[in-house]
Amino acid sequence: MNDMSETGANQDEPLYKIGDLAQEFGVTLRTLRFYEDKGLLKPTRAGVTRLFTKRDRARLKLILLGKRVGFSLTEVKRMIDLYDPRGKNTAQLKVALSKGEAQMRVLEEQRASINTAIEELERTIEVVREMLRESE
Repeated sequence: MNDMSETGANQDEPLYKIGDLAQEFGVTLRTLRFYEDKGLLKPTRAGVTRLFTKRDRARLKLILLGKRVGFSLTEVKRMIDLYDPRGKNTAQLKVALSKGEAQMRVLEEQRASINTAIEELERTIEVVREMLRESE
């Protein structure tokens, strides 16, 4: 299966089946197929079997990280697509930095909002506890 003519991958490079990646990253097969349909992952084929390279595995890691911190799949794809395999990734890094900083501000605002809600809920719970103690 490591025949470059069949898969387009280097013979020495490890290849991963869809089930292996799904299990490793805790996602469904359907999720991986969806990412493939959206152009986020580009596995090769050996017959009907999807084969993923180390690069695909790294892309999946970035996709899941991007989703976890609140980026849309479109934003993740734009950033990943800027990757230059020749090592000149200045554009990708600048975009990633800009988007990362913007997302950090959004998350910090959400955290402040959540902290405020927690404080209000703590006060409400204390009032209810006090009312309960007084009624006993």
